[in-house]
Amino acid sequence: MKQKETSNEIYDISALLDEELGKEGTPERERNREKAWEEYNAQILMDARKNAHLTQAELARRIGADKSYISRIERGLTVPTVATLYKIAAAMGMTVELRPI
Repeated sequence: MKQKETSNEIYDISALLDEELGKEGTPERERNREKAWEEYNAQILMDARKNAHLTQAELARRIGADKSYISRIERGLTVPTVATLYKIAAAMGMTVELRPI
């Protein structure tokens, strides 16, 4: 991202985000927000798998999928269903918890 300079020391980050991601409230901004969440969740799943000392192939075997499916999830190319997310968590010895923020 290029910085938008408004003076010698101050940058308008909101304008930069609007330019790069779309203005707040637009479909473009929502698509970018959704993609960011997908990538964030993919990273969490990959970190959890590595912390469980499992390979992609081993995790895939445990949930009845193939390695390429796990790879696609971890790269943010595929979003698992909720049911599959629960299976992945259980296969890593974890649970999924929903709690108020």
